[in-house]
Amino acid sequence: MPWIILVLAGLFEVAFTTCLKLSQNFTNLKWSVAFFLSITMSFYLLNQAIKSIPMGTAYAVWTGIGAAGTVLVGILLFQEPASTLRLLFLILLISSIIGLKVVA
Repeated sequence: MPWIILVLAGLFEVAFTTCLKLSQNFTNLKWSVAFFLSITMSFYLLNQAIKSIPMGTAYAVWTGIGAAGTVLVGILLFQEPASTLRLLFLILLISSIIGLKVVA
């Protein structure tokens, strides 16, 4: 269960970074509220996960999910570049997240 909570925390991190962009520097109220709700949930769930998962591992996985997810959102929703090298490093990042789960 702690790993599911940690993955949810990472997904809320993707949500808050996406909402941050959509908030247009906090001028769009709907996306600004969504940002604050998402960031609150992300940190709350991370806090719950580190009760059972080592803090360093949990933080690395949380930020990795957030980084990888945000890159994918950027590519899929905001037409950011999807170069071969960028995708290669994204695969390496995801592999590292899986590796941390395997050894934890």
